[in-house]
Amino acid sequence: MSTSITRRTAAAALGLTTALLLAACGNPDDGGTTEVAAASGSKTKINLTADQDRITTDKVDSIAAEVPEEIRKRGTLEIVDSSGSAAPLTFYATDNKTVIGVEPDIASLVADVLGLKPHVNTVSWENIFVGLDSAKYDVGFSNITVTEERKEKYDFATYREDNLAFEAKKGSGLKVGGPQDVAGRTVAVSSGTNQEKLLIDWSKENEKAGREPVDIKYYQNDSDTYLALQSGRIDLYLGPNPTAAYHAATTGKTEVVGTYSGAGATLQGLIAATTKKDSGLVKPLADALNHVIENGTYAKVLKRWGLSDEAVTRSETNPPGLPKTNK
Repeated sequence: MSTSITRRTAAAALGLTTALLLAACGNPDDGGTTEVAAASGSKTKINLTADQDRITTDKVDSIAAEVPEEIRKRGTLEIVDSSGSAAPLTFYATDNKTVIGVEPDIASLVADVLGLKPHVNTVSWENIFVGLDSAKYDVGFSNITVTEERKEKYDFATYREDNLAFEAKKGSGLKVGGPQDVAGRTVAVSSGTNQEKLLIDWSKENEKAGREPVDIKYYQNDSDTYLALQSGRIDLYLGPNPTAAYHAATTGKTEVVGTYSGAGATLQGLIAATTKKDSGLVKPLADALNHVIENGTYAKVLKRWGLSDEAVTRSETNPPGLPKTNK
């Protein structure tokens, strides 16, 4: 098995085809299922009900012994994830209260290996980091990108590739391949995310080149963002590729018009389990992730959610991340 993750060049990142090709099976709530279609043409039916029957794996004593004693004695892994609806990453089942998605599934697998009961706490994005800082939570599984700035305060164990997508109203005719394509455009993005940083950098690059800056907008939630997109108040929405592709296919109202690596033009972005720096948890997290990668349960989880194309071959600890100044 390869011990490194493929780093894509700028051309590959900009030309990346949509990793997640989704086909809605009517209303996603109708019957509690929808379908995801892989690039190969095969389809996987997603269970949207509260009865998830998650993929599980066995405890590995040698890895569990690496967990800090305080957590081992407690018996639970306090997992923090962002609230809201971001299918297929983290969202609510058809009962509107059970948290489901690829993020809680992978977190649960890791907890299995560590011999701990997973306890998922859903909070707003900014409170993920507040809770990690105060040690209220042990680890974040919430589509968190490795960045050089975050590495000053947190340790990372990677588990998925990070690709971003520009989403537009269907039939817009827009295509995004670089900064020049968003010059003068109104683009929504979530505050405090790496996609916000990338968009700000692109806007600055446009200004330096004599082009118009990006008109960046912020909304409280995805519903407000999509209403703005449909009404024409914004031209584009920049967010995680999996959620954009899922939304486009299941609603039929939007389309992905460009993708980009979450770490910029020269580095493949990576999503990672995030823990407070020097908490003593990053090694067991990485070891647990590598165990589930090797035993095949990790691949089953990604396939279940239509995200096989974002798989990594090995979990890395604190790899290069989105630079502080991304050029």
